[in-house]
Amino acid sequence: MGEGEGLTKLYEGVAGPNAAGKRLDVFLGEQVGDGFSRGRVQEWIKIGLASVDGKPWTKPSLRLRGGENVCLLGRAEGNCLTPEQGDLAVLYRDDWLLVLNKPAGLTTHPAPSCPEGTLVHRLLHHFPELAALDSERPGIVHRLDKDTSGLLVVALTERARLALAEDFAERRVDKVYLALVHGRPQDRGDIDLPMGRHPTHKTRMAVLKKGGRPARSAYEMLWSSRDGCFSLLRVRIFTGRTHQIRVHLAAIGHPIIGDSVYGPGPFAGWDKDLPWARLLAKRQMLHAHRLRLAHPADGRELVFVSTPPKDFRRLPLLLDRRVQRVGLTGMPGSGKSTLLRLLAEKNVPTFSADKAVAELYAPGGDGTALLARRFGERFMTEASGVNKRALFQAMLENSALRREVEELVHPLVKHRMELFFQAHQHERLAVAEIPLLVEAGWEQGKEFDMVVGIAAPAYKRKEWLHTERGLSEQAAAALESWQWPEERKLSRCDLIVRNPGDLPGLRAEAGILLADLRQRRARQVRELMERLDRLWRASASAQGREEGTSSRDSFT
Repeated sequence: MGEGEGLTKLYEGVAGPNAAGKRLDVFLGEQVGDGFSRGRVQEWIKIGLASVDGKPWTKPSLRLRGGENVCLLGRAEGNCLTPEQGDLAVLYRDDWLLVLNKPAGLTTHPAPSCPEGTLVHRLLHHFPELAALDSERPGIVHRLDKDTSGLLVVALTERARLALAEDFAERRVDKVYLALVHGRPQDRGDIDLPMGRHPTHKTRMAVLKKGGRPARSAYEMLWSSRDGCFSLLRVRIFTGRTHQIRVHLAAIGHPIIGDSVYGPGPFAGWDKDLPWARLLAKRQMLHAHRLRLAHPADGRELVFVSTPPKDFRRLPLLLDRRVQRVGLTGMPGSGKSTLLRLLAEKNVPTFSADKAVAELYAPGGDGTALLARRFGERFMTEASGVNKRALFQAMLENSALRREVEELVHPLVKHRMELFFQAHQHERLAVAEIPLLVEAGWEQGKEFDMVVGIAAPAYKRKEWLHTERGLSEQAAAALESWQWPEERKLSRCDLIVRNPGDLPGLRAEAGILLADLRQRRARQVRELMERLDRLWRASASAQGREEGTSSRDSFT
């Protein structure tokens, strides 16, 4: 047995008396030191790179007597990987280990599908001492999927690697992840579902009823979008199965956003109307957020925390974005329709309840059909559907009939309004003019995000009702009596627009209103950003922040 290409003599000497009874692999492991694992020494013995008293020996379990001449050849460089330049965001390092922030899109270690361009190749460039360790995965004691970002610990010596690997295997390392998922799960959950290879798709993992290995995860919901379509979870894993979090969350019906393998299932097409979110969710939104472990040298507790990257932090802001639904109301003659027209001129989507009623009352309209079934031909005309003048007069004369008509027609108007908001759900703002908004109970909450009231002097309102609507003083008074008193009505509004009684003045008020609404939208975004920032910080202990930032380096 001689030294060949890539081989060097790692040890040659006489086994002393203290070696009596020791296995050959144990003895040689002690002699070559921390740079090589016992498993690596065993491999070299098995392929004939060890000799005892000049004869090749391929059994690592050989018991020495003491006094034998022992020799071991090996690859002192430890691996044949080529170091590659690339950035590393190192949070902590000492002589034993380092902890870094792995970006999404970077494979942890080489594989047949990714033989180069991995994190390991960058590590070898910045930390050449890793070349003495494992030939394929030097320093790697756990891994993150390519598109998962966050904390990764790397051993810098073989002794550290063995200690850390044992801690991971024995579940002594605490791992916490953040995940953005579809839907709104329960506030907390414990997922205890065995996992194994998918029975037909061998590159995938799956929950298995039989033959799976134990796998347990627990989650806590930190945030959910206002429409309940998306949520942020903090997930702790108690086992380390491949793709465990992704498989477990998909199994309970809440796959991770952007997971092309295990989702979105029933959420297919979620991004059809959310192009801005689709641009960010190009990978599974999973981040290794917190890591707690014992130092392999002295056992002291180390805690590290990683704030999610920009794409992860921005996505909830976009997923929570929805149209600002504004209801516009006021007394008869206050200028609601004019203000609505001025907003439409500013490209704001608008809805008019009066126009909706006109459409409902047209020939073949739903309102026409309802009133015909209830009142027969009393208020119908063959040419124009509902005779609105006759109906209005009857409602003026009979309050019970008026309330009955409202009960029939208001749900139809509300449905059309809901369809209007849905059609404009990705706009920044949409305004619906509803004269009887507060009287019907359609206030801030389910129907609207805020209500705007418009006020005008009483004499101006009466003038408009007479000149524009052609109503008598008696009819105008009756129309006004159907509504709450102006003071009470406006008290239920979030904002008040004062109509000065002239078009230029109202146009200026419309501009002020739009600016105010824009500021409120911006404030809502800031509040969500601040809330999410508090969530990132709340997951970090004081010790974690101290350990995770005290020795940060950037390797480029």
